[in-house]
Amino acid sequence: MKDIFCPKCKENNIVKSGLAKGKQRYKCQNCNYYFSVMKEGKSIDPYYVIKALQLYLEGVTLREIERILGVSHVSVMNWIRKYNIKAPENFDYRPTYKVLTHSELVSFFNNKESLKASGCVITELGDKFMVIKWERYRRN
Repeated sequence: MKDIFCPKCKENNIVKSGLAKGKQRYKCQNCNYYFSVMKEGKSIDPYYVIKALQLYLEGVTLREIERILGVSHVSVMNWIRKYNIKAPENFDYRPTYKVLTHSELVSFFNNKESLKASGCVITELGDKFMVIKWERYRRN
């Protein structure tokens, strides 16, 4: 077997040794260890991981990221833990976001009122764009 290595001794001197629960079993000729090939997990495009972490840093909630990107909020939370991301705390501003097409983005910037009294960042989402604005909380 060329591409399969023993998980115990890391050698590739292995032979087939029957089936277990429908999966091929192997025996290592060096250490006599029996094993099955590990299943490959579902991989997510790194683009979505980076976008999810960027949105989290911008203050977008996990559930909102789930709705925007179509990625589970649990996956986003796991990535935050894995990469040890800390969201900045700023209670004076709150982010709002809009997902726009190119033509909607152009008209958004043509309207001066949409940019008044706020910070703004734009990020690409496939064929659309997300505009994230920070506006001050209006205290009564």
